[in-house]
Amino acid sequence: MATAETHYQTLLGPVYSWMLGDLDAAIARSAAEIETLPLPATRGMAVDLGAGLGLHALALAQRGFEAVAIDNSSVLLDELRSRRGSLTIAIHHADLLEFRRFLPKQAQVIVCMGDTLTHLPALSSVESLLVEVAAALPRGGVFATTFRDYATLELKSEQRFILVRADDARILTCFLEYQDHQVMVHDLLQEKENGGWRQAVGSYPKLRLAPAWVRSKLAELGFSVNRDATPSGMVRIVATKL
Repeated sequence: MATAETHYQTLLGPVYSWMLGDLDAAIARSAAEIETLPLPATRGMAVDLGAGLGLHALALAQRGFEAVAIDNSSVLLDELRSRRGSLTIAIHHADLLEFRRFLPKQAQVIVCMGDTLTHLPALSSVESLLVEVAAALPRGGVFATTFRDYATLELKSEQRFILVRADDARILTCFLEYQDHQVMVHDLLQEKENGGWRQAVGSYPKLRLAPAWVRSKLAELGFSVNRDATPSGMVRIVATKL
């Protein structure tokens, strides 16, 4: 069984921008997500954890923040480098739990969007990350995360088969297998090649991360916490340090 890191490096990373469909629309959606946050008036440092190809890092930099983008997928970070242009975005290929060593000063905003938290290996890793986030933010600093609720909402039967995207040359389907603390994601990628179809299959675990647990941990760490949902159905938690 692959880790989330190796799965993205070998299977999902090379097709991730295709998975998003209309990339301009995806960039606009991410910018709108950032716009709805209670951003501090001080345009200091902003950190994008699990930045991927930089949809939120780009939006933060465009709003005057010194953005720091961290991800463990070199494939996706290379795409961010190609789009960065003259924007102030420092890019680091690293473990999310080590993000503070890349901060030359205190951050004002930290985001961890797009289901990144569920890719961590254990609840203890999520808790450690939240502790580091709390330590990295000043009073009034903002932390925002979005993730899928695999803990309280369990798909049944054929609902577990999900068509991610398909066109004339490529089809990506996933199947979810629920376990006690994780959900196994089985990805099936079919690509047309030399008149035929080539198939690649991979699996990796995601955490069944309960939104109430994340909210309570942030409250314990001294945050005022609000929870709502994104248009795509992800849980969104926005926390301001008291």
